[in-house]
Amino acid sequence: MFPIIGLAVGVLAGLLLDPSVPLWLQPYLPIAVVAALDAVFGGVRARFDGIFDAKVFVVSFVSNVVVAALIVFLGDQLGVGAQLSTAVVVVLGIRIFGNAAAIRRHLFRA
Repeated sequence: MFPIIGLAVGVLAGLLLDPSVPLWLQPYLPIAVVAALDAVFGGVRARFDGIFDAKVFVVSFVSNVVVAALIVFLGDQLGVGAQLSTAVVVVLGIRIFGNAAAIRRHLFRA
């Protein structure tokens, strides 16, 4: 119940406060969102598999976002930011869809 309340409070705060993202942070935000979604889908899958651990989830969430941002930063410094951003999105997208498929199998037994 707490996660649902936290999500509702976060969405409401975002709608009411209308936060703006600093210009220097904007290239990293989409990658951070995709990395965070990967951790969330992995957490849901772990919950269905009966192996969810909150500590592992938090570490996975934070490390996914940090590593993805560092890869994009490194790409920007090397002048290949777009290519590395695409690579990060592809890899994390594959993981997200794999976790989504496992969640679907748990829910629908198919």
